[in-house]
Amino acid sequence: MRSLQIVLLLLFALTVSTATGKLNWEKLRGEFFNVTGTEGTLFVQSLKYLHREPPQEETLDRAISRKVSTKTIEQKLDHFDSTNEKTWQMRYMENDNYFKEGGPIFIYVGGEWSISSLSIRMGHFVDMAKEHDGLLFYTEHRYYGKSLPTSDLTVDNLKYLHVKQSLADLAHFIKYQRENYPGLENSKVIMAGGSYAASMVVWFKHTYPELLTGGWASSAPLLAKVDFREYKEVVGRALRELGSEQCYSRVQNGIATLEEMIGGGRAAEVKAMMKICDNFDEYNDLDVWTLFSSISNLFSGIVQYQSGNDVPNLCDFLMEQESDVVAIAKFLLRYIGTGCFDLTYKDTLTYYIDSTFAAGANRPWYYQTCNEYGWYQSSRSRNQPFGTKFPAKLYLTLCEDIFGENFTETNIYANVGQTNEDFGGYSPNAPNVYQTHGGLDPWSAAGHTAEQGATIIPLTSHCADFNSIRASDSAEMRASKETIAKLVREWLAEDSNDSHAN
Repeated sequence: MRSLQIVLLLLFALTVSTATGKLNWEKLRGEFFNVTGTEGTLFVQSLKYLHREPPQEETLDRAISRKVSTKTIEQKLDHFDSTNEKTWQMRYMENDNYFKEGGPIFIYVGGEWSISSLSIRMGHFVDMAKEHDGLLFYTEHRYYGKSLPTSDLTVDNLKYLHVKQSLADLAHFIKYQRENYPGLENSKVIMAGGSYAASMVVWFKHTYPELLTGGWASSAPLLAKVDFREYKEVVGRALRELGSEQCYSRVQNGIATLEEMIGGGRAAEVKAMMKICDNFDEYNDLDVWTLFSSISNLFSGIVQYQSGNDVPNLCDFLMEQESDVVAIAKFLLRYIGTGCFDLTYKDTLTYYIDSTFAAGANRPWYYQTCNEYGWYQSSRSRNQPFGTKFPAKLYLTLCEDIFGENFTETNIYANVGQTNEDFGGYSPNAPNVYQTHGGLDPWSAAGHTAEQGATIIPLTSHCADFNSIRASDSAEMRASKETIAKLVREWLAEDSNDSHAN
Protein backbone atom coordinates (compact mmCIF):
# COMPACT_ATOMS: atom_id res chain seq x y z
CA MET A 1 0.00 0.00 0.00
CA ARG A 2 2.84 2.38 0.89
CA SER A 3 4.47 1.87 -2.53
CA LEU A 4 1.19 2.61 -4.31
CA GLN A 5 0.78 5.81 -2.31
CA ILE A 6 4.31 6.91 -3.24
CA VAL A 7 3.63 6.28 -6.93
CA LEU A 8 0.38 8.27 -6.80
CA LEU A 9 2.07 11.16 -5.00
CA LEU A 10 4.94 11.24 -7.48
CA LEU A 11 2.64 11.09 -10.48
CA PHE A 12 0.60 13.93 -9.00
CA ALA A 13 3.76 15.97 -8.49
CA LEU A 14 4.70 15.42 -12.11
CA THR A 15 1.39 16.66 -13.44
CA VAL A 16 0.90 19.81 -11.38
CA SER A 17 2.55 23.20 -11.86
CA THR A 18 3.88 22.76 -15.40
CA ALA A 19 4.86 26.40 -15.82
CA THR A 20 8.61 26.94 -15.78
CA GLY A 21 8.66 30.69 -16.13
CA LYS A 22 12.10 30.86 -17.72
CA LEU A 23 13.26 27.71 -19.45
CA ASN A 24 12.22 27.52 -23.11
CA TRP A 25 11.31 23.85 -23.31
CA GLU A 26 9.94 24.12 -26.84
CA LYS A 27 13.24 25.51 -28.10
CA LEU A 28 15.31 22.86 -26.31
CA ARG A 29 13.01 20.03 -27.37
CA GLY A 30 12.88 21.31 -30.94
CA GLU A 31 16.67 21.44 -31.19
CA PHE A 32 16.96 17.95 -29.71
CA PHE A 33 14.53 16.26 -32.08
CA ASN A 34 15.70 18.25 -35.09
CA VAL A 35 19.10 16.63 -34.59
CA THR A 36 18.08 13.19 -33.35
CA GLY A 37 14.79 12.43 -35.08
CA THR A 38 12.54 9.93 -33.39
CA GLU A 39 14.31 6.66 -34.22
CA GLY A 40 16.31 4.63 -31.74
CA THR A 41 16.28 4.31 -27.98
CA LEU A 42 16.70 7.32 -25.72
CA PHE A 43 20.34 6.27 -25.27
CA VAL A 44 20.89 6.36 -29.06
CA GLN A 45 19.17 9.74 -29.37
CA SER A 46 21.19 11.24 -26.53
CA LEU A 47 24.44 10.19 -28.21
CA LYS A 48 23.27 11.61 -31.55
CA TYR A 49 22.70 14.96 -29.91
CA LEU A 50 26.14 15.06 -28.32
CA HIS A 51 27.74 14.56 -31.77
CA ARG A 52 25.78 17.10 -33.79
CA GLU A 53 27.27 19.59 -36.24
CA PRO A 54 28.70 22.58 -34.32
CA PRO A 55 25.78 25.00 -34.10
CA GLN A 56 25.76 28.35 -35.84
CA GLU A 57 23.29 31.03 -34.86
CA GLU A 58 21.23 32.51 -37.65
CA THR A 59 22.00 36.14 -38.41
CA LEU A 60 19.33 38.72 -37.71
CA ASP A 61 20.13 40.33 -41.05
CA ARG A 62 17.85 38.42 -43.41
CA ALA A 63 19.15 40.46 -46.33
CA ILE A 64 22.36 38.44 -46.28
CA SER A 65 22.27 35.85 -49.04
CA ARG A 66 25.43 34.05 -50.04
CA LYS A 67 25.32 31.52 -52.80
CA VAL A 68 26.81 28.19 -51.83
CA SER A 69 27.15 25.41 -54.38
CA THR A 70 27.38 21.69 -53.66
CA LYS A 71 29.87 19.58 -55.61
CA THR A 72 31.68 16.25 -55.45
CA ILE A 73 35.25 15.13 -55.88
CA GLU A 74 36.52 11.64 -56.66
CA GLN A 75 38.48 10.03 -53.82
CA LYS A 76 40.29 6.73 -53.51
CA LEU A 77 38.58 4.21 -51.30
CA ASP A 78 41.93 3.26 -49.77
CA HIS A 79 44.69 5.85 -50.02
CA PHE A 80 47.25 3.41 -48.61
CA ASP A 81 46.72 0.39 -50.84
CA SER A 82 48.04 0.98 -54.36
CA THR A 83 46.39 -2.21 -55.60
CA ASN A 84 42.90 -1.00 -54.65
CA GLU A 85 41.60 1.11 -57.53
CA LYS A 86 38.10 1.68 -56.16
CA THR A 87 36.92 5.28 -55.86
CA TRP A 88 33.92 7.15 -54.51
CA GLN A 89 32.44 10.65 -54.63
CA MET A 90 33.04 12.95 -51.65
CA ARG A 91 30.59 15.80 -51.25
CA TYR A 92 31.70 19.34 -50.45
CA MET A 93 30.25 22.84 -50.49
CA GLU A 94 31.81 25.94 -52.02
CA ASN A 95 31.34 29.66 -51.44
CA ASP A 96 33.17 31.77 -54.03
CA ASN A 97 31.44 35.08 -53.27
CA TYR A 98 34.62 36.71 -51.98
CA PHE A 99 37.25 34.94 -54.02
CA LYS A 100 39.76 36.78 -56.14
CA GLU A 101 42.43 35.06 -58.19
CA GLY A 102 45.40 34.15 -56.03
CA GLY A 103 43.39 34.34 -52.84
CA PRO A 104 43.79 31.69 -50.13
CA ILE A 105 41.76 28.52 -49.59
CA PHE A 106 39.62 28.44 -46.44
CA ILE A 107 38.43 24.93 -45.56
CA TYR A 108 35.83 24.31 -42.88
CA VAL A 109 36.29 20.63 -42.02
CA GLY A 110 33.33 18.31 -41.59
CA GLY A 111 33.14 15.72 -38.84
CA GLU A 112 30.65 13.03 -37.87
CA TRP A 113 27.64 14.82 -39.36
CA SER A 114 26.01 15.87 -42.60
CA ILE A 115 27.37 19.21 -43.83
CA SER A 116 25.13 22.25 -44.30
CA SER A 117 25.75 25.60 -45.92
CA LEU A 118 25.38 27.88 -42.90
CA SER A 119 28.95 27.44 -41.66
CA ILE A 120 30.41 28.88 -44.89
CA ARG A 121 27.75 31.53 -45.38
CA MET A 122 28.27 33.41 -42.12
CA GLY A 123 30.42 33.49 -39.04
CA HIS A 124 33.95 34.48 -38.07
CA PHE A 125 35.65 32.03 -40.42
CA VAL A 126 33.65 33.49 -43.32
CA ASP A 127 34.52 37.01 -42.20
CA MET A 128 38.22 36.15 -42.34
CA ALA A 129 37.85 34.58 -45.80
CA LYS A 130 36.14 37.76 -46.98
CA GLU A 131 38.95 39.92 -45.58
CA HIS A 132 41.54 37.93 -47.53
CA ASP A 133 39.60 37.36 -50.79
CA GLY A 134 39.47 33.67 -49.98
CA LEU A 135 37.61 30.74 -51.48
CA LEU A 136 35.52 28.86 -48.89
CA PHE A 137 35.00 25.10 -48.85
CA TYR A 138 33.17 22.80 -46.44
CA THR A 139 34.32 19.19 -46.81
CA GLU A 140 32.21 16.21 -45.80
CA HIS A 141 33.86 13.35 -43.90
CA ARG A 142 33.69 9.91 -45.51
CA TYR A 143 30.76 7.77 -44.32
CA TYR A 144 28.74 10.78 -43.12
CA GLY A 145 26.01 12.81 -44.78
CA LYS A 146 25.96 11.91 -48.48
CA SER A 147 29.65 11.00 -48.71
CA LEU A 148 29.19 7.25 -48.76
CA PRO A 149 32.19 5.28 -50.06
CA THR A 150 30.63 1.81 -49.79
CA SER A 151 27.26 0.22 -50.47
CA ASP A 152 26.60 -0.53 -46.80
CA LEU A 153 28.09 -0.43 -43.32
CA THR A 154 29.12 -4.02 -42.78
CA VAL A 155 32.21 -4.46 -40.63
CA ASP A 156 34.21 -5.40 -43.72
CA ASN A 157 33.25 -2.14 -45.44
CA LEU A 158 33.84 -0.04 -42.32
CA LYS A 159 37.55 -0.86 -42.44
CA TYR A 160 37.89 2.11 -44.81
CA LEU A 161 36.53 4.44 -42.12
CA HIS A 162 39.55 5.81 -40.30
CA VAL A 163 40.78 9.32 -39.60
CA LYS A 164 43.99 8.57 -41.53
CA GLN A 165 41.89 7.93 -44.65
CA SER A 166 39.91 11.12 -43.98
CA LEU A 167 43.06 13.19 -43.58
CA ALA A 168 44.29 11.73 -46.88
CA ASP A 169 40.96 12.77 -48.42
CA LEU A 170 41.67 16.34 -47.30
CA ALA A 171 45.21 16.20 -48.68
CA HIS A 172 43.94 15.06 -52.07
CA PHE A 173 41.21 17.72 -51.95
CA ILE A 174 43.78 20.50 -51.51
CA LYS A 175 46.07 19.20 -54.23
CA TYR A 176 43.15 18.73 -56.63
CA GLN A 177 41.79 22.27 -56.09
CA ARG A 178 45.22 23.82 -56.58
CA GLU A 179 45.69 21.91 -59.81
CA ASN A 180 42.20 22.35 -61.27
CA TYR A 181 40.64 25.54 -59.90
CA PRO A 182 41.81 28.65 -61.81
CA GLY A 183 43.61 31.07 -59.53
CA LEU A 184 44.47 28.59 -56.76
CA GLU A 185 47.80 27.33 -58.08
CA ASN A 186 49.84 28.89 -55.29
CA SER A 187 47.11 29.51 -52.73
CA LYS A 188 47.81 29.06 -49.05
CA VAL A 189 45.41 27.00 -46.96
CA ILE A 190 43.63 27.92 -43.74
CA MET A 191 41.49 25.27 -42.00
CA ALA A 192 38.96 25.41 -39.20
CA GLY A 193 36.97 22.75 -37.44
CA GLY A 194 34.96 22.12 -34.31
CA SER A 195 35.00 19.12 -31.98
CA TYR A 196 36.25 15.96 -33.77
CA ALA A 197 36.82 18.08 -36.89
CA ALA A 198 39.01 20.35 -34.75
CA SER A 199 41.08 17.31 -33.82
CA MET A 200 41.38 16.64 -37.54
CA VAL A 201 42.76 20.15 -38.12
CA VAL A 202 45.48 19.52 -35.54
CA TRP A 203 46.21 16.04 -36.88
CA PHE A 204 46.26 17.26 -40.48
CA LYS A 205 48.98 19.77 -39.62
CA HIS A 206 50.82 16.94 -37.84
CA THR A 207 50.53 14.62 -40.85
CA TYR A 208 50.69 16.99 -43.84
CA PRO A 209 52.49 20.10 -42.51
CA GLU A 210 53.45 21.28 -45.98
CA LEU A 211 49.82 21.54 -47.11
CA LEU A 212 48.40 23.63 -44.26
CA THR A 213 49.44 27.21 -43.66
CA GLY A 214 47.48 27.60 -40.45
CA GLY A 215 44.47 26.26 -38.60
CA TRP A 216 41.83 27.07 -36.02
CA ALA A 217 40.74 24.17 -33.81
CA SER A 218 37.74 24.91 -31.62
CA SER A 219 37.08 22.36 -28.85
CA ALA A 220 39.53 19.73 -30.10
CA PRO A 221 39.88 16.56 -28.01
CA LEU A 222 43.46 15.37 -28.56
CA LEU A 223 43.97 12.54 -26.10
CA ALA A 224 42.10 9.39 -27.10
CA LYS A 225 40.91 7.70 -23.92
CA VAL A 226 38.66 4.70 -23.29
CA ASP A 227 37.23 5.76 -19.92
CA PHE A 228 36.62 9.49 -20.33
CA ARG A 229 35.31 10.02 -16.82
CA GLU A 230 36.44 13.66 -16.74
CA TYR A 231 33.68 14.64 -19.19
CA LYS A 232 30.93 14.31 -16.58
CA GLU A 233 33.06 16.20 -14.06
CA VAL A 234 32.96 19.28 -16.29
CA VAL A 235 29.19 18.90 -16.80
CA GLY A 236 28.81 18.90 -13.04
CA ARG A 237 31.07 21.93 -12.71
CA ALA A 238 28.86 23.80 -15.19
CA LEU A 239 25.80 23.06 -13.04
CA ARG A 240 27.68 24.53 -10.07
CA GLU A 241 29.21 27.58 -11.76
CA LEU A 242 26.29 28.57 -14.00
CA GLY A 243 23.63 27.31 -11.62
CA SER A 244 24.34 26.74 -7.95
CA GLU A 245 25.65 24.28 -5.41
CA GLN A 246 22.02 23.51 -4.59
CA CYS A 247 21.37 22.63 -8.23
CA TYR A 248 24.33 20.25 -8.29
CA SER A 249 23.12 18.62 -5.08
CA ARG A 250 19.59 18.28 -6.41
CA VAL A 251 20.81 16.34 -9.44
CA GLN A 252 23.21 14.26 -7.35
CA ASN A 253 20.61 13.39 -4.72
CA GLY A 254 17.89 12.73 -7.29
CA ILE A 255 20.07 10.28 -9.21
CA ALA A 256 21.14 8.60 -5.94
CA THR A 257 17.49 8.15 -4.98
CA LEU A 258 16.70 6.55 -8.33
CA GLU A 259 19.64 4.17 -7.91
CA GLU A 260 18.40 3.23 -4.44
CA MET A 261 14.84 2.69 -5.64
CA ILE A 262 15.91 0.38 -8.47
CA GLY A 263 18.36 -1.50 -6.28
CA GLY A 264 15.84 -1.76 -3.47
CA GLY A 265 13.04 -3.47 -5.32
CA ARG A 266 11.11 -0.32 -6.23
CA ALA A 267 11.79 -0.33 -9.98
CA ALA A 268 8.05 -0.40 -10.73
CA GLU A 269 7.73 3.00 -9.07
CA VAL A 270 10.60 4.38 -11.13
CA LYS A 271 9.13 3.03 -14.36
CA ALA A 272 5.73 4.54 -13.61
CA MET A 273 7.16 7.88 -12.50
CA MET A 274 9.44 8.28 -15.52
CA LYS A 275 7.24 6.58 -18.12
CA ILE A 276 9.82 3.91 -18.92
CA CYS A 277 8.58 1.24 -21.31
CA ASP A 278 7.60 -2.15 -19.85
CA ASN A 279 10.42 -3.98 -21.63
CA PHE A 280 12.99 -2.41 -19.27
CA ASP A 281 14.57 -5.08 -17.05
CA GLU A 282 15.79 -3.72 -13.73
CA TYR A 283 17.67 -6.99 -13.09
CA ASN A 284 19.79 -6.55 -16.23
CA ASP A 285 22.85 -4.39 -15.52
CA LEU A 286 23.04 -3.35 -19.17
CA ASP A 287 19.50 -1.93 -19.03
CA VAL A 288 20.21 -0.12 -15.77
CA TRP A 289 23.45 1.30 -17.16
CA THR A 290 21.61 2.42 -20.30
CA LEU A 291 19.01 4.25 -18.20
CA PHE A 292 21.47 6.24 -16.11
CA SER A 293 23.79 6.96 -19.02
CA SER A 294 20.84 8.36 -20.99
CA ILE A 295 19.75 10.65 -18.16
CA SER A 296 23.28 12.00 -17.74
CA ASN A 297 23.61 12.51 -21.50
CA LEU A 298 20.46 14.64 -21.59
CA PHE A 299 21.91 16.96 -18.96
CA SER A 300 25.24 16.89 -20.80
CA GLY A 301 23.63 17.94 -24.07
CA ILE A 302 22.18 21.07 -22.52
CA VAL A 303 25.55 21.94 -20.95
CA GLN A 304 27.54 21.10 -24.07
CA TYR A 305 25.47 23.35 -26.31
CA GLN A 306 24.39 25.93 -23.75
CA SER A 307 23.36 29.34 -25.02
CA GLY A 308 22.07 32.33 -23.13
CA ASN A 309 20.82 31.29 -19.72
CA ASP A 310 20.01 27.66 -20.54
CA VAL A 311 21.87 26.17 -17.57
CA PRO A 312 20.80 28.75 -14.95
CA ASN A 313 17.21 28.39 -16.12
CA LEU A 314 17.45 24.61 -16.02
CA CYS A 315 18.68 24.84 -12.45
CA ASP A 316 15.84 27.20 -11.56
CA PHE A 317 13.41 24.65 -12.95
CA LEU A 318 14.97 21.81 -10.98
CA MET A 319 14.92 23.80 -7.74
CA GLU A 320 11.22 24.62 -8.18
CA GLN A 321 10.26 20.95 -7.93
CA GLU A 322 8.93 19.17 -4.85
CA SER A 323 11.88 16.84 -4.31
CA ASP A 324 15.16 15.71 -5.80
CA VAL A 325 13.78 12.63 -7.52
CA VAL A 326 10.73 14.46 -8.85
CA ALA A 327 13.06 17.08 -10.33
CA ILE A 328 14.94 14.41 -12.32
CA ALA A 329 11.74 12.74 -13.50
CA LYS A 330 10.04 15.98 -14.46
CA PHE A 331 13.16 17.11 -16.33
CA LEU A 332 13.03 13.95 -18.44
CA LEU A 333 9.32 14.24 -19.16
CA ARG A 334 9.32 17.94 -19.96
CA TYR A 335 12.42 17.79 -22.14
CA ILE A 336 11.74 14.69 -24.22
CA GLY A 337 7.93 14.62 -24.26
CA THR A 338 5.18 12.06 -24.43
CA GLY A 339 5.06 8.29 -24.82
CA CYS A 340 7.14 5.74 -22.97
CA PHE A 341 10.93 5.78 -23.05
CA ASP A 342 12.70 2.76 -24.52
CA LEU A 343 15.78 2.31 -22.37
CA THR A 344 16.73 -1.28 -23.10
CA TYR A 345 20.18 -2.39 -24.10
CA LYS A 346 18.65 -4.95 -26.48
CA ASP A 347 16.88 -2.32 -28.57
CA THR A 348 19.97 -0.10 -28.55
CA LEU A 349 21.98 -3.02 -29.91
CA THR A 350 19.33 -3.76 -32.54
CA TYR A 351 19.58 -0.17 -33.74
CA TYR A 352 23.36 -0.17 -34.07
CA ILE A 353 23.53 -3.60 -35.70
CA ASP A 354 21.67 -2.27 -38.74
CA SER A 355 24.40 -2.18 -41.42
CA THR A 356 22.41 -0.13 -43.93
CA PHE A 357 22.73 3.64 -44.10
CA ALA A 358 19.25 4.08 -42.60
CA ALA A 359 20.60 5.11 -39.20
CA GLY A 360 22.80 7.85 -40.63
CA ALA A 361 25.98 8.71 -38.74
CA ASN A 362 25.30 6.65 -35.65
CA ARG A 363 26.82 3.28 -36.57
CA PRO A 364 29.88 4.82 -38.31
CA TRP A 365 30.68 7.08 -35.37
CA TYR A 366 30.26 4.28 -32.86
CA TYR A 367 32.65 2.23 -34.98
CA GLN A 368 35.20 5.03 -34.86
CA THR A 369 34.98 5.18 -31.07
CA CYS A 370 35.59 1.42 -30.84
CA ASN A 371 38.36 1.45 -33.44
CA GLU A 372 40.16 4.72 -32.68
CA TYR A 373 39.12 6.95 -29.79
CA GLY A 374 37.04 5.51 -26.97
CA TRP A 375 35.90 8.75 -25.28
CA TYR A 376 33.27 6.82 -23.34
CA GLN A 377 31.74 9.21 -20.85
CA SER A 378 31.45 7.06 -17.75
CA SER A 379 30.32 7.47 -14.15
CA ARG A 380 33.65 6.31 -12.76
CA SER A 381 34.54 9.66 -11.17
CA ARG A 382 33.00 10.55 -7.82
CA ASN A 383 33.40 14.25 -8.65
CA GLN A 384 30.26 14.36 -10.77
CA PRO A 385 26.55 14.28 -9.86
CA PHE A 386 25.23 11.51 -12.11
CA GLY A 387 25.74 8.49 -9.86
CA THR A 388 27.66 5.28 -10.39
CA LYS A 389 25.56 3.26 -12.82
CA PHE A 390 27.09 3.79 -16.28
CA PRO A 391 30.62 2.39 -16.38
CA ALA A 392 32.72 2.37 -19.54
CA LYS A 393 31.93 -1.36 -19.60
CA LEU A 394 28.53 -0.47 -21.10
CA TYR A 395 30.19 1.03 -24.17
CA LEU A 396 32.86 -1.64 -24.43
CA THR A 397 30.24 -4.39 -24.33
CA LEU A 398 28.30 -2.61 -27.05
CA CYS A 399 31.42 -2.46 -29.25
CA GLU A 400 31.91 -6.21 -29.22
CA ASP A 401 28.20 -6.99 -29.54
CA ILE A 402 27.88 -4.69 -32.57
CA PHE A 403 31.12 -5.27 -34.43
CA GLY A 404 32.27 -8.71 -33.36
CA GLU A 405 35.05 -10.54 -31.64
CA ASN A 406 37.84 -8.30 -32.90
CA PHE A 407 36.51 -5.56 -30.63
CA THR A 408 37.31 -7.02 -27.26
CA GLU A 409 38.16 -4.72 -24.38
CA THR A 410 41.85 -5.53 -24.82
CA ASN A 411 41.77 -4.68 -28.51
CA ILE A 412 39.85 -1.44 -27.96
CA TYR A 413 42.45 -0.24 -25.45
CA ALA A 414 45.13 -1.13 -27.99
CA ASN A 415 43.29 0.78 -30.75
CA VAL A 416 43.04 3.87 -28.57
CA GLY A 417 46.70 3.62 -27.62
CA GLN A 418 47.62 3.44 -31.30
CA THR A 419 45.73 6.68 -32.01
CA ASN A 420 47.75 8.49 -29.37
CA GLU A 421 50.95 7.01 -30.74
CA ASP A 422 50.03 8.06 -34.29
CA PHE A 423 49.19 11.69 -33.45
CA GLY A 424 51.08 12.38 -30.24
CA GLY A 425 48.20 12.72 -27.79
CA TYR A 426 48.76 15.97 -25.90
CA SER A 427 51.96 16.59 -27.90
CA PRO A 428 50.81 16.53 -31.53
CA ASN A 429 53.61 18.65 -33.05
CA ALA A 430 51.19 20.86 -34.99
CA PRO A 431 52.57 24.41 -35.30
CA ASN A 432 50.42 27.29 -36.52
CA VAL A 433 47.19 25.82 -35.16
CA TYR A 434 45.26 28.07 -32.78
CA GLN A 435 43.33 25.99 -30.25
CA THR A 436 40.36 27.26 -28.24
CA HIS A 437 38.15 25.70 -25.58
CA GLY A 438 35.19 26.89 -23.61
CA GLY A 439 35.97 26.95 -19.92
CA LEU A 440 32.87 24.83 -19.31
CA ASP A 441 33.19 22.59 -22.35
CA PRO A 442 33.08 18.94 -21.22
CA TRP A 443 35.33 17.97 -24.15
CA SER A 444 38.05 20.34 -22.96
CA ALA A 445 39.13 17.67 -20.47
CA ALA A 446 40.71 15.77 -23.39
CA GLY A 447 42.24 18.85 -25.01
CA HIS A 448 45.01 21.32 -24.44
CA THR A 449 44.95 23.55 -21.38
CA ALA A 450 46.07 27.17 -21.17
CA GLU A 451 49.43 25.93 -19.93
CA GLN A 452 49.75 23.90 -23.13
CA GLY A 453 48.98 26.93 -25.30
CA ALA A 454 45.22 26.80 -25.78
CA THR A 455 42.97 29.80 -25.26
CA ILE A 456 40.31 29.08 -22.64
CA ILE A 457 37.16 31.22 -22.96
CA PRO A 458 35.45 31.46 -19.55
CA LEU A 459 31.86 30.36 -18.94
CA THR A 460 31.38 29.05 -22.47
CA SER A 461 31.03 25.55 -23.80
CA HIS A 462 31.52 23.47 -26.93
CA CYS A 463 32.38 25.18 -30.25
CA ALA A 464 30.90 28.43 -29.00
CA ASP A 465 33.22 30.81 -30.86
CA PHE A 466 32.39 30.42 -34.56
CA ASN A 467 29.97 33.33 -34.78
CA SER A 468 31.07 36.71 -36.11
CA ILE A 469 32.48 39.24 -33.67
CA ARG A 470 29.50 40.92 -32.06
CA ALA A 471 28.60 43.30 -29.27
CA SER A 472 27.33 40.53 -27.00
CA ASP A 473 30.71 38.76 -26.96
CA SER A 474 32.49 38.67 -23.62
CA ALA A 475 35.84 40.45 -23.51
CA GLU A 476 37.58 37.07 -23.56
CA MET A 477 35.53 35.82 -26.50
CA ARG A 478 36.20 38.95 -28.51
CA ALA A 479 39.91 38.82 -27.70
CA SER A 480 40.10 35.21 -28.88
CA LYS A 481 38.37 35.98 -32.16
CA GLU A 482 40.67 38.92 -32.71
CA THR A 483 43.66 36.70 -31.98
CA ILE A 484 42.81 34.13 -34.64
CA ALA A 485 42.12 36.93 -37.13
CA LYS A 486 45.54 38.42 -36.35
CA LEU A 487 47.24 35.03 -36.71
CA VAL A 488 45.60 34.39 -40.06
CA ARG A 489 46.88 37.74 -41.30
CA GLU A 490 50.38 36.80 -40.19
CA TRP A 491 50.22 33.30 -41.67
CA LEU A 492 49.04 34.62 -45.02
CA ALA A 493 51.50 37.50 -45.09
CA GLU A 494 54.67 35.48 -44.79
CA ASP A 495 56.17 32.07 -45.35
CA SER A 496 57.05 30.96 -41.85
CA ASN A 497 57.60 27.63 -40.15
CA ASP A 498 57.53 29.22 -36.72
CA SER A 499 54.85 28.10 -34.30
CA HIS A 500 52.45 30.92 -33.36
CA ALA A 501 50.17 28.56 -31.40
CA ASN A 502 50.05 24.84 -30.87
